[in-house]
Amino acid sequence: MRAIVCSKLGAPENLELREVASPVASAGTVLIRVHAASVNFPDGLMIAGRYQNSYQVPFTPGQEVSGIVEAVGDGVSEISVGDRVVAFTDCGGFAEYVAAAAASVVRLAATIDLDEAAAFTSVYGTTHHAYRQRAELRPGETVLVLGAGGGVGLAAVELGKLLGARVIAAASTDIKLDLARARGADDLINYGTGDLRKQLKAIAERGPDVVYDPVGGALTEQAFRSIAWNGRHLVIGFASGTIPSLPLNLALLKGASVTGVFWGAFMQKEPERHRENLRELFGWFAQGKLRPHIGQRFPLSEAPRAIRLMQEGGALGKIIISMDRRA
Repeated sequence: MRAIVCSKLGAPENLELREVASPVASAGTVLIRVHAASVNFPDGLMIAGRYQNSYQVPFTPGQEVSGIVEAVGDGVSEISVGDRVVAFTDCGGFAEYVAAAAASVVRLAATIDLDEAAAFTSVYGTTHHAYRQRAELRPGETVLVLGAGGGVGLAAVELGKLLGARVIAAASTDIKLDLARARGADDLINYGTGDLRKQLKAIAERGPDVVYDPVGGALTEQAFRSIAWNGRHLVIGFASGTIPSLPLNLALLKGASVTGVFWGAFMQKEPERHRENLRELFGWFAQGKLRPHIGQRFPLSEAPRAIRLMQEGGALGKIIISMDRRA
């Protein structure tokens, strides 16, 4: 099979398209013929050796796929050959076939598009956990979403509205904000052309109850200085490339909390709650209440370019690798 292989840690340009042996369905796993794989921020970190989990080279990156089940291993009873599925894998997704733990595989309703399914689990799973378990978001509260034009940011806008919040979308360009508006954002802030705090104060003087922050960098302190009393600042990630430091006296003065959101650890430590979250999310997905925005599609051979685009902040919604696109 064809696969993207990382044989040297570093930049996306080091990745190679190779012919490698196809995996097999061992006990407790299923073999998936990949239809599409989505590009996520951790992909760039893992090939650079900067992710919280380390991988011994050579390995194939890619954590999120959709496709058709080709084989099932011993002990697998809930998934069958021929099922349309989505899976969140540890790695290996940027390939024509991947073996995934059966517990990570979700069968899809016939109404769900496979491209969209590949772009769904990570961003909506992270956001659902952030809002439900970490922020305990309540209807009528105000959410500020930073990085609102990317995949996880758009999911935060859409899911925030579904949960009854007022959503303020903040992004670096008007094009990204147009996408956020289309997903239901109530107010828009372009922090690429103006001061975040001044614009936020004009929109919501008391500040947001919840800050959804996948960006980090200088924006984190600006947003936290504007947070409402008893606010919750959700630390999702650091797409800016800079891990910020906050003056902790701000948390004291605001009566506010800085709350980490580590969806991967949540899946492992609280698997039943994770499955409950997925059941609710995929129910909404099948009903058309949630729909990921796919901004760019690339063939497998161009996976390095796709990762680079994401790293440079050029993603509009989600980027996917399509196995149907030959190059």
